[in-house]
Amino acid sequence: MRTLYHLWLNPFCRKVRLVLQEKRLEFTLKAESVWERRDEFLALNPTGEVPVLIETDGTAISGSDAITEFLDEVHREPSLIGRNPMQRAEARRLVYWFDRKFDTEVTRNLVGEKMMKRFLGLGEPDSKVVRAGHANIHTHLDYIGYLVDRRNWLAGDDLTIADLAAAAHLSAVDYLGDVPWDEHAGAKTWYARIKSRPGFRPLLDDHIPGAPPPKHYRDLDF
Repeated sequence: MRTLYHLWLNPFCRKVRLVLQEKRLEFTLKAESVWERRDEFLALNPTGEVPVLIETDGTAISGSDAITEFLDEVHREPSLIGRNPMQRAEARRLVYWFDRKFDTEVTRNLVGEKMMKRFLGLGEPDSKVVRAGHANIHTHLDYIGYLVDRRNWLAGDDLTIADLAAAAHLSAVDYLGDVPWDEHAGAKTWYARIKSRPGFRPLLDDHIPGAPPPKHYRDLDF
């Protein structure tokens, strides 16, 4: 069976989990404490980063983009990259937006400061950085609202990897209770649709010892 090396609130790992679930592929999860720099894990991915997917034949594939593109090529239905060149270009553009811009401006400032510092023993969160994350998230939620006001899903008519990347980041932030959903109706409606998909439910069951999510995290109606 496939094995996915991951961290619970890592949005790139969550993106891969969502792709595997949408394609109904069986896999097991193995949490990897990347800060330990295990030799066995470094042999799989010399960068020492998650996610890493071990295929059924033992092949190791590293990096969320490489994994998701591989899965979409090998398991074509449902297509998640896009069914025509323009949709694929738009889906990839938005994946870059969330995996780079959102990650830098929001995820790292909130999840990184509040959770990863704790795991790494790097001290208390920097309140200035956290405030920046809280301020920045509004622009991104407005952008999601703008897109879904004009499209069925973020990249067009069909659910794509763009929706899964955005939801992966937002779900990690939402685990902390830091998404101001009530101020962004369009983004909230879109996320409720994603949240209600069967493939999303395993993410909603995540529970980090000593750091439970807020009550609305698992509530499909918020």
